[in-house]
Amino acid sequence: MRQMFVALFAGSLFGAGLAFSGMADPARVQGFLDLFGQWDPTLAFVMGGAMIPMALAWIIQKRLSRPFAAKDFSLPGTSLIDRKLTLGAILFGAGWGISGLCPGPGLADLAINPLPALAFVAALFAGMIAHRATS
Repeated sequence: MRQMFVALFAGSLFGAGLAFSGMADPARVQGFLDLFGQWDPTLAFVMGGAMIPMALAWIIQKRLSRPFAAKDFSLPGTSLIDRKLTLGAILFGAGWGISGLCPGPGLADLAINPLPALAFVAALFAGMIAHRATS
C-alpha cells in the first residue's frame, strides 16, 4: 500500500512539474530542438534544474540502508555503449524531435490534448511490442 501512495505522489509531482514547466507542450520541445530557427532554451533550464534534486537524491541514497517504499534498492548497473543502445537512442531522439513528446508528457497529454497524444501513445506501445517481439 505504501508503494502505491509513493508512486501516486511521485507521478503527481512529475505531472505537476511537466505542466508548470510547459514541457507537456510539444511546440516547446520542438522549439528547443530548432537550433537554427526560433530556438527556445526553456528545456535546457528544466533539465539543468532537474540535476540539482537528482544530485541530492544520489547523495541521500548512498546514506540509506534501504529505500522508503521497497525492500532494497534496484539501481541500474553501468553498461557499455553498444549497437542496441545507440539505435534505441537514435529512435528515441527522432521520435522526440518529430512529435515533441517523450513517454511522460505523451501520457500526460492524453488528458490535455487527447487526439494527437493518442497517436503518439499508440506508436509508443507499438514500439514496445516490436521490441519485445525482437528481443
